[in-house]
Amino acid sequence: MSTTDTTILRDLAKQYLDICHKPVQQERRDLWRKKNSFAVRESRKQKPIRPLIYVRAFAWGELPESKCVCEDPFYRQYENFLRHALFWDTFDDDSIFEPWVTLRARCRSSGWGLSGKRNYPAASRGAFKVDYPIKELEDARKLRTPRHEIDEEKTAQDAMRLEEAIGEVLTVDVDRAPAYRTWSADISTDLGYLRGMEHFMVDMMDHPEWLHQLVGFMRDGVLRTHEQAEAAGDWGLSAHQNQAMPYAEELQSPSPNVNGVKRGELWGFFAAQEWEGTSPQQHDEFLLQYQLSIMKHFGLVAYGCCEDLTEKIGILRQVPNLRRIAVSPFADVAKCAEQIGTDYIISYRPSPADMVSYDFNPDRIRKVLRKDFEAMKGTHFDVTLKDVETVEGHPDRVRKWVQIVRAEIERL
Repeated sequence: MSTTDTTILRDLAKQYLDICHKPVQQERRDLWRKKNSFAVRESRKQKPIRPLIYVRAFAWGELPESKCVCEDPFYRQYENFLRHALFWDTFDDDSIFEPWVTLRARCRSSGWGLSGKRNYPAASRGAFKVDYPIKELEDARKLRTPRHEIDEEKTAQDAMRLEEAIGEVLTVDVDRAPAYRTWSADISTDLGYLRGMEHFMVDMMDHPEWLHQLVGFMRDGVLRTHEQAEAAGDWGLSAHQNQAMPYAEELQSPSPNVNGVKRGELWGFFAAQEWEGTSPQQHDEFLLQYQLSIMKHFGLVAYGCCEDLTEKIGILRQVPNLRRIAVSPFADVAKCAEQIGTDYIISYRPSPADMVSYDFNPDRIRKVLRKDFEAMKGTHFDVTLKDVETVEGHPDRVRKWVQIVRAEIERL
């Protein structure tokens, strides 16, 4: 490690730690803990918590502040994490910055045994087309069951390198949880990459039993890695996932290097973006019933990302530990709010195009928010800004957006 890299990282780590030690971080922890545990609060007849604001994305890559200068690619990724957090803090949303940096353990995994080639367009950014590896039904026989196994030697080497760089300033958390979680655990994402949405939609009609067997195989594979990790004591308190701030009165708080916990002590996140074009009945039969076997082991569950779940709230009620439901830019906010009521938290996600990405217009933002806030009145909701691909080079838009949202929340 060069002296220059060391100096850069330690300076950034000190600045980041200053942010983490602001009193407002504990205030935010308390707010999210209470927000995510509204039933506990209602049983105690306590006041509802105001809608909280979470800036999940802000087109970081197009901003000049995102430029990293460390020479070593290993350290550059942590430089990026620190610079990203320092800039994020300037928005003054309700996000929490924890006093540690997380290093992912090196997981050995056989994967599914197949992977599709991603064909990108000439542009450096944009969509890509996958050459799906399961082209014929018999191709599914080539799949292998994944496993949870950590490369201890390489993980120790990575941890030592990061400790040498910033360990005197900032705690280094080693996340040993299995690779098969979030997108790799919801079945939906990997099925899309393996078979393709257009193909498994036809399979539901032409080859239903085959598709059931394939999804069942994937469910069993995910469960196997989760069980192996639990038996090895590799699930830790930094492995919470809920696409928000993972605090709740029913669960242990996020913490670095606290391993050996059960899945029942953690948030789990699941989605079904590839199934948006299916009916509630198809979603339930061919996906949700298999996801349930995985989700039931977690303490609390957040469901949904960018997919429209308007017509699927009813089937999601089968999830016994469901706490948060995403209401995406494509969903009917009023219909979702009517169905969800006060049973779950609405993770409200207005369109970034309307909010900050193009022709920043405070009047338009207020109009959209007032309409949707009115529809969600009386429910438990928070506001998430995500999937921001551009701010047209104007990062101050996000700061102004947070101010507008706060004012509209106060108005509500």
